[in-house]
Amino acid sequence: MDNPVIQVQGLDKSYGKVQALADLSLTVERGEVHGFLGPNGAGKTTAIRILLGLLRGDSGTATVLGADPWDQAVALHRRLAYVPGEVELWPNLSGGQAIDVLGKLRGGVDRARVEHVAKRFDLDLTKKGRTYSKGNRQKVALVAALAADVELLILDEPTAGLDPLMEAVFQSMIHEARDEGRTVLLSSHILAQVEVLADRVSIIRQGHIVETGTLTDLQQLARTSITAHLASPADDVAAMEGVHEFEQDEVRVHFEVETDHLDAVLKRLATLHVRSLVSRPPTLEQLLLRHYSDADSNASAS
Repeated sequence: MDNPVIQVQGLDKSYGKVQALADLSLTVERGEVHGFLGPNGAGKTTAIRILLGLLRGDSGTATVLGADPWDQAVALHRRLAYVPGEVELWPNLSGGQAIDVLGKLRGGVDRARVEHVAKRFDLDLTKKGRTYSKGNRQKVALVAALAADVELLILDEPTAGLDPLMEAVFQSMIHEARDEGRTVLLSSHILAQVEVLADRVSIIRQGHIVETGTLTDLQQLARTSITAHLASPADDVAAMEGVHEFEQDEVRVHFEVETDHLDAVLKRLATLHVRSLVSRPPTLEQLLLRHYSDADSNASAS
């Protein structure tokens, strides 16, 4: 089995008295799209800067493509491409010239590939950097990364400023990159985007990974939403283990149930003559909010 493309173990990083990363461990396997989730201030950007060799951790280890990103940053940047959420360009260079400059860091560009990707993003490569909107500056960085012959894409809020049509193009190209065997670390606040693209997800809170796994794995840890129309009252369902947020309106009930107790609850509902039932697994947004709301509740109680 291939070694992980990204392997982080026990990584700590502080800025003075502020601890940005606390015993962070993260594994990104070759050929996967890995979602990296957490709100501002959770430590995502610090972790990415360490992976890019722009910062050095205080303790712990981090390897990218089998190398230390701090000691071998120049060599690694020939094998990876990075897209930040805020792109700044050289004002007097055209978009195409900017892509050429970035490409030279990796030994050159495939001009036909650049033209192809730019066309898909509806990007005019002849315009000067100073004339581009935020969305078009983002497109320049995306074209430079997606057209590059690299093994790893590190994307930090990569579609900021893009319209929904271009978001769809981006998603299509990430699927293609994965099919080509490339690895993607995707940090995004657009949870629907991560749900569509990510093979696995890691949730970071206060500089520490609190959950990692496939979306299906993570859904097993959360609650399923149930809405049912019944022929009989369901008062006793509210008292069943694992049932939360129970609401009943005549023949309609709505509640959430923990995955471990879902089977028992559904069997009980079946005895109440179900006329219709809708079951919704938890969304990524609900999973993320639950982690952070639970943390806030624990902090308030302590």
